[in-house]
Amino acid sequence: QVQLVESGGGLVQAGGSLRLSCAASGPSFRIATMGWYRQAPGKQRELVADITSGGVTNYADSVKVRFTISRDNTKNTVYLQMNSLKREDTAVYYCNAARSTFPRFTYWGQGTQVIVSS
Repeated sequence: QVQLVESGGGLVQAGGSLRLSCAASGPSFRIATMGWYRQAPGKQRELVADITSGGVTNYADSVKVRFTISRDNTKNTVYLQMNSLKREDTAVYYCNAARSTFPRFTYWGQGTQVIVSS
């Protein structure tokens, strides 16, 4: 079992920055691919970025260069540094922990709201 708690969301002006954090409980963090997803009103949830247990990262085209995902296995925490924020980045951001090989699992956090104003 993995519990995920996100923090760091809020209201920011366009062009500003925010850093989201996701603290995970349980030993499975170290073997999980950690991801950040977002869901804007009326839209489907989409992958923003993820990072494997080995540190390989992957980004949605819309956030490449602007966002950086990282993880600290000593703190069981994954981060999403968001720079040059745009209004279209407004969404609820969710942390995800997943593993596609045995032992398979997927867990979600409760989400944190990010609002980018013009």
